[in-house]
Amino acid sequence: MQVWPALNEALMIISGLLIATGWVFIRRGRRDTHRRLMLTGAGFATAFFISYVLRSLLVGDTTFGGPHKYSLAYTIFLQAHATLATIAAIIGIITIRRALLERFSLHRRIAPWTASVWLVAAASGLVVFLLLYVVYQPGITTNLF
Repeated sequence: MQVWPALNEALMIISGLLIATGWVFIRRGRRDTHRRLMLTGAGFATAFFISYVLRSLLVGDTTFGGPHKYSLAYTIFLQAHATLATIAAIIGIITIRRALLERFSLHRRIAPWTASVWLVAAASGLVVFLLLYVVYQPGITTNLF
C-alpha cells in the first residue's frame, strides 16, 4: 500500500472521529471540549486537504484499478464523494466562522448539517481509498506534469 494515500486517509478519519466526538460533547453541554474537538477536527481536515493537493500536484492521481465493469459505478461514487467533500468544506468554513464570531444561533442552525455532510464525506472517502488501494490493485498514477 502506498504511504501518502494512507496518511491522507488517516488524517481524514481522525478528523471525522474528532467531529463526531465534538458533536457528542455539545449534546452534553460541554462547550469548551466541543470547541477544542471541532477546531482540532477542522485542523486535521485542513491538513488532509493540503496533503491531498500536494500529492496530486507532485505525484499525481491514481486511477481505478478494479474490473472495468465497475469503472462507471466507481466514477459516479467518486464524483458524489468529491461533491459532498466540497460542500462539507464550504459549509464547514461558514459554520466555524459563525462560531468564532459568536453567532451561535446561526451556528446552531447549520452545524448539524455540516457535521452530517462532513461525516458522510469522510466515510465515502474511506470507501474510495479502500477501492483504490486495498480491495483492488491501484491503477496507474498520472502526473499533472
